[in-house]
Amino acid sequence: MTRVFAVCLTLALLAGCTPALRGTGDLGLVVERADGRLMVVETTGNTKLASVSGLGDLSHAALVYSRDQRFAFVFGRDGGLTKVDVLTGSIAGRVMQSGNSIGGAISQDGTLVAVANYTPGGIKVFDSGTLEQVADIPAMGADGKPSKVIGIADLSGKRFIYTLYDAGEIWIADLADLKSPRLTKYTNIGRLPYDALITGDGRWYLAGLFGEDGIALLDLWNPGKGVRRILDHYGKGKEALPVYKMPHLRGWAAAGDEIWLPAIGHHQVLVVDKGTWTEKTRIDVAGQPVFAMARPDGRQVWVNFALPDYSKVQVIDTQTKTVIKTLEPGLAILHMEFTPKGERVWLSARDSDKVVVYDTETLEPVAELPAAKPSGIFFTNRAHKTGL
Repeated sequence: MTRVFAVCLTLALLAGCTPALRGTGDLGLVVERADGRLMVVETTGNTKLASVSGLGDLSHAALVYSRDQRFAFVFGRDGGLTKVDVLTGSIAGRVMQSGNSIGGAISQDGTLVAVANYTPGGIKVFDSGTLEQVADIPAMGADGKPSKVIGIADLSGKRFIYTLYDAGEIWIADLADLKSPRLTKYTNIGRLPYDALITGDGRWYLAGLFGEDGIALLDLWNPGKGVRRILDHYGKGKEALPVYKMPHLRGWAAAGDEIWLPAIGHHQVLVVDKGTWTEKTRIDVAGQPVFAMARPDGRQVWVNFALPDYSKVQVIDTQTKTVIKTLEPGLAILHMEFTPKGERVWLSARDSDKVVVYDTETLEPVAELPAAKPSGIFFTNRAHKTGL
């Protein structure tokens, strides 16, 4: 908690006053990865409200929000699971649950938090109120070996879906009965699924394949049909480039009836028809894309890149399918996050030690906040979105 924030809160308590009430809808957290710290920010005035330190290794940190948007559950790379109160800028609970975790999800009703682990693999599930562990589900593939888990997302009910990186499988864990979780397994989906996205309506789950040239697709309205391959050989005829940073897939990529996907190993973004799951077109961009994120109204897609082009951001017009502007907001743009209605986008410039805020209509910067090696930016409106 920042000194100013703490002093104000203390003075208010000493005076017998209640701190000014405020909502959480315009709040968010920025990861300051080098210091194991979070910035509490608000997007109405583009300011920092507080700092929360003591969160361990946040080098690839992700988080999800409670359904009331007050608490964040932070998944640290060191296996730490930390519950953060964004209103008071303080830690409300913390457990070390594994040796290396990569992300997590919160159940539809907000009662369970599941963490995806690299070491020792599998998922662990916690009570969101107490952080008491309620389930431990190893990820032992059909080959009999433990696997890293990635691409975890929430489904309806107390269910979570995720992929097994080493085993090439998709699993669904149903935690309706905590004493006896039910697992549904889809094997042989493809080699080395590296990340996944679930569409905002919760119907489609797509797992990108690092070991093969295609995408694994599961229709969650018709799970009995199994997993099918789409975009087979989308890199055919092209020389695959070394991959400097694994692309990320999440539900941000949906714009209208299209899904926008970073093409792994290529300087292109793929546009996929959500009705037929075939490629409509591909757009040449400045480098290897890492995130392709649609503005909430779907009118633009913003793209950032891996080395050596990671200080650029390109804006694509989704109607004309053309790059309309190339921005250079700072050094090493790691993440982007739109405000809930999309009038602003926040960008973390790690090596410039700042966060830059852009107006998404004028495409001009409107604010900057100093931040120590910022990476992930997460606004509280994620609380009400499937898969985020």
